[in-house]
Amino acid sequence: MANQDPEKITGTSLDISAENRSQLKQLFPSVFTETKNDKGDLVESIDFEKLKAELGTFSDLFESRRERYGMDWPGKKEALRLIQTPSAATLKPCREESVNFDTTENLFIEGDNLEVLKLLQKSYYGKIKMIYIDPPYNTGNEFIYPDNYAESLETYLEYAGLIDGDGKKFSTNTANEGRFHTRWLNMMYPRLYLSRNLLRDDGAIFISIDDNEASNLRKMCDEIFGEENFKSDISWQKRYTRSNNTEDFTTVIEHLLVFAKSEMFNVNLLPRTDEADGRYTNPDNDTRGPWKGASFLNPATPQQRPNLCYAIQNPKSGKVTYPTKNAWRRSQDEFDRLQADKLLYWGPDGLQAVPSIKMFLSEARGLTPINFWSHDYAGNTDLGTKELEYLIPDKVFNNPKPTLLIKRCIEHSCGSESIILDFFAGSATTAHAVLDMNNSDNGYRKFIIVQLPEPCNEDSEAFKADFKTIADIGKERIRRTISSLNQEKEGKLDLDQSGNQDRGFKVLKLDKSSFKQWQKLDPSIPVERIEEQLSLHIDHIDHQATPEDLLYEILLKTGFTPTEKIETKIIAGTKVFSVADGALLLCLEDSVSKELIDQIAEIEPMQFICLDSAFHSNDQLKANAVQTFTARNMQKEKHNQIIFKTI
Repeated sequence: MANQDPEKITGTSLDISAENRSQLKQLFPSVFTETKNDKGDLVESIDFEKLKAELGTFSDLFESRRERYGMDWPGKKEALRLIQTPSAATLKPCREESVNFDTTENLFIEGDNLEVLKLLQKSYYGKIKMIYIDPPYNTGNEFIYPDNYAESLETYLEYAGLIDGDGKKFSTNTANEGRFHTRWLNMMYPRLYLSRNLLRDDGAIFISIDDNEASNLRKMCDEIFGEENFKSDISWQKRYTRSNNTEDFTTVIEHLLVFAKSEMFNVNLLPRTDEADGRYTNPDNDTRGPWKGASFLNPATPQQRPNLCYAIQNPKSGKVTYPTKNAWRRSQDEFDRLQADKLLYWGPDGLQAVPSIKMFLSEARGLTPINFWSHDYAGNTDLGTKELEYLIPDKVFNNPKPTLLIKRCIEHSCGSESIILDFFAGSATTAHAVLDMNNSDNGYRKFIIVQLPEPCNEDSEAFKADFKTIADIGKERIRRTISSLNQEKEGKLDLDQSGNQDRGFKVLKLDKSSFKQWQKLDPSIPVERIEEQLSLHIDHIDHQATPEDLLYEILLKTGFTPTEKIETKIIAGTKVFSVADGALLLCLEDSVSKELIDQIAEIEPMQFICLDSAFHSNDQLKANAVQTFTARNMQKEKHNQIIFKTI
């Protein structure tokens, strides 16, 4: 008999372990088998010996050795477990702190970035073109982290002052701690791992770091992104003056580590300069235009490259030359082709023994970026401070990165419509840079930035300026950037109306799920009060949650982005949310009717979701709904089925 119940929505973020197994199964289906667990139930498992055979790595003497090349530290296993623990939290919309809430595709997410990265997995898996982060530098007192990773959301909520508790569970990482480096690694590892999932196959991550953890970060990224995907360790000249107060060396650079998601990433080249083009001339008046000569000599010796050793003849003098110290750069067939196409230059008089190869300006590629970014190319910390102070007077944030640095990262890795993520947003320099770049080239790049609501010290300039948290500074900076850009465009083409610019951002805040069945029971409650706690879940929706809170949580849990177009429709007299031009129809009303189900089936959305309680225990109505969608799906292509789910 067919199942008479609709599918239930999963209340957690993407299960990373299950996703990894699914991808492995697509590559090696034969290594999956069934075994019995401790209870005697059949469960799917992996035959690792078969997997080794598929990979061509059979067990041998070396397989039994304990030594392995790689990076390890205390707490790494816990960090791995943390990655595999899904989040049941949600992101609640905050209209009053947003700009152009209903139309923008930019996001400002306030909350612990670990939880947020988990929640973004379903919606943004493989969609981010570039990630830039400026994480805490582990100087001994700057970064805060949860002591108990197992209580990640609760720890964050307590820290943020959203629930009561016996003191904050966040602390600083002091340099005299025995686990000084390992605490930083345990904080970074799961965040970098989860961020990799969000990158497109042709995406890349740029990470600012100083000398304290640069070597550890490089090794950790080698493991997460793959050594073969390392692209560069860029030295950024953060300052251009010497400080004579330092004991040893004055530090004028920081590192910018660049890792690609895969070999599909290609760095964007720089526009050619007059200086570079000036190296091309046309001494022989070639009709194909200016050119420059490339050497025909190979760095390798004739002994090293005997296949590139042959006699060449000057066409004017007839003189034959053999390679002596260096082999030729091209094969004999290539030499003959170049000579026939008049692509060899034998000197002003045509009598040179060894020619050069003509490389024409018309065919020249853009300039490759280098791994030293000077302050005049990518800005410096002084510029970053001035940019922020121009928008928000007084020093409300220490050492913000200059927008020019972020713009260079975007310029070398993104297109004009890419999504850029920064989950250590600070004062929101990345958002500022994206808005500026879009204004300059009429692009449509989108940003997602995440910032912990870290409290500002009460004696700080930020607190005196009425900023309670670092997140508040970031949000205000974006508002003022948007206001400044809008003032600039007065009297010009209204880019907002033309659809080419997005000058807004949607604020979302990390919080507990609005659906009580997805919340964890409080472990501190005595056994005798468990029944009381369970009774709270009978009415499974938080009374304080708004319909918009529920809507955005369901978007996240079903894999739709929080920036999708949302419309309200009346169908069969019932209010229904239409998401992504009707791809998802969502009913959050207390009751559903047969008429509503029938009309939804006629519309044929990709998904229809409603509250399970809306059936009011009417099993017949629920069964009829399942049968209605089943009958409709039997008439449709397999890839175009209607998915019916309840909460």
